[in-house]
Amino acid sequence: MTLDRPAYRVKRRLLGKPLTTEHISDEKLSNRTALGVLASDCISSSAYGSEEMLRVLVPVVGAAAFTMIMPVTGAILLVLLLLTLCYSDVVTLYTRAGGSYVVARENFGPNVAQVAAVALLVDYIVTVAVQVSAGTNALISLAHLVGDNWTGLDHLQLPVSVAVIVLLAYGNLRGIREAGRMFALPAYLFMTAIGLVLLAAAVRGLTGELPHADLEAEGVVPLGAPGDGWLYGASLFIVLRSFANGGSSLTGLEAISNGISAFREPQGRNARRTLIAMSSVLAVLVLGVSTLAHYTHAVPYTDGTPTVIAQEARLVFGGGPLGTAGLVFVQLATALVLYTGANTPFTGFPFLASFVAQDRFLPRLLTRRGHRLAFSNGIIALAVVSLALLLATGASVDRLVALYAIGVFTAFTMAGAGLTAYHLRRRERLRRVKITVNALAAVISAAVVLIFAVTKFTEGAWVVVVIFPLGVWALTRINREYRHEAAALERLPTGADRPRARRHQVFVLVETLDLASLKALRYAHELRPGTVRAVHFAIDESYARRLSAAWERTSATSVALELVACPDRRLRHAMRELAVRTTEDGETSLTVLVPRRMYANALGKLLHRGTGEKMARALGQLPHVAVTILPFDASRALRVLESGHAPPLD
Repeated sequence: MTLDRPAYRVKRRLLGKPLTTEHISDEKLSNRTALGVLASDCISSSAYGSEEMLRVLVPVVGAAAFTMIMPVTGAILLVLLLLTLCYSDVVTLYTRAGGSYVVARENFGPNVAQVAAVALLVDYIVTVAVQVSAGTNALISLAHLVGDNWTGLDHLQLPVSVAVIVLLAYGNLRGIREAGRMFALPAYLFMTAIGLVLLAAAVRGLTGELPHADLEAEGVVPLGAPGDGWLYGASLFIVLRSFANGGSSLTGLEAISNGISAFREPQGRNARRTLIAMSSVLAVLVLGVSTLAHYTHAVPYTDGTPTVIAQEARLVFGGGPLGTAGLVFVQLATALVLYTGANTPFTGFPFLASFVAQDRFLPRLLTRRGHRLAFSNGIIALAVVSLALLLATGASVDRLVALYAIGVFTAFTMAGAGLTAYHLRRRERLRRVKITVNALAAVISAAVVLIFAVTKFTEGAWVVVVIFPLGVWALTRINREYRHEAAALERLPTGADRPRARRHQVFVLVETLDLASLKALRYAHELRPGTVRAVHFAIDESYARRLSAAWERTSATSVALELVACPDRRLRHAMRELAVRTTEDGETSLTVLVPRRMYANALGKLLHRGTGEKMARALGQLPHVAVTILPFDASRALRVLESGHAPPLD
């Protein structure tokens, strides 16, 4: 006969057989699987990074944007090189999940490290929303380009995105290894799809058959006049803003350092190899998409669809059955990798939250592994907050990007600065080179944060600017509470667990004469106190008299019922006064037992009020007083009674 509750049986059916702790090592990822799982976020950002650059340039400089995108892309690739070198250093030196958080904690202390913690946590939350929204855009773009009558699907953006986040959370609750198997393949499909686009574009470009997009099509971002931006002195501002927007292509670069605990041994070497492979793929993809935009003049649309990458695939493959098949493959692969890119935070966020919680800056419940050895509380928390953000922004990629890069580049800044401090304190080979690379990575990342905070402030970046200090304050406040608890324990004298009172009394609070009250009286005797008293507070005098008469008639208990007058009906106040009088001599300790009746059905819960928790709060702060709530399964006792057996008291 199984003793599992119905809720647990449902959980087991949904998530599978529970895994035991010794299976943790089996849940580690191989390098190939890790590249698919952890790199999906990074390489999939190439699907919208170039588009975000054009979204800034096109309205100001018009067709000249397709020329300017190349030097901006070059600058982004230079930053990619610096950050790859920086994070190669991170995964080599710090082989525990946490990435820039660990670097900042080890080099600047735990309090400063909370800036990195908040940056990464915000980054993970926004990443889920951005990637899922962009993935849905890819599907809607496919519908726009393939079927002329499917242009009314924009209203599905939000519900489809919400459904995908729920599915991702479910997949990760089943465990890391199963999520890895499920989410690794789309990354390789996306690489193959974009590789085919670039190859076909090269062939058509060499033959002079590569077409241009229609810059006057309905719904495209309006083209500005090339001289307008320069005449108003906005050239540097526009280039910087485009560079910051394009920096969204680098989001996800930190995922490997944050999820290094998921790698097999030797973790540092495996993570470093995977990081270099991921950065190389990203560089090719970003350069390829920007170069195609340069030649095809694919321009963003105001509502986000069709996307630039979808237009490029259509222009490169052309019409006809074969071209349509190619477009479908590219868009499905893009949608899948974007959706699975949103899975990367579900791997990294729980590890990071667990690590921060171990440092006592987040609640300890985030350190617990769940049914399938995943950090279930972290997964659920990430899903809930991401869904809230998705609903608040209407699943708009353009609105979400304003919140995106600040958190990512703040984490980059903390990693670069921390490694710079690390190498400054040591005498080692290539010390100056490492200091220069990491310092440059920190300075450039900080500049991107500043550019984003200024240029995107009114477009939603103010939310992150406000959340950052509040988040750091909240984490330090949690840590202060844990430290106060630890300090209170250290101040206790030797033998603090020994009783100080000479006498011990137990009060059993009686609401009615039933099995729950009798169980509490039995437990009171088992405590072997000096005195056991059954106490009823007489709020209703007529009911109190009937209860007293019934108590005297029963032979189930030898303890007399005491009635305490409570004419003002302030039950908790009366109990406090009685407890204070009982313990005022300083030599008497008091234990108050409060029976709590539990009912399986809603009617039982409705018919019987629960006052146990309120009484416990009222008495819990009194010296020499302890309160114990005794649960009693009344529904089970009634079922046993109906079967003809004696009802249980245990």
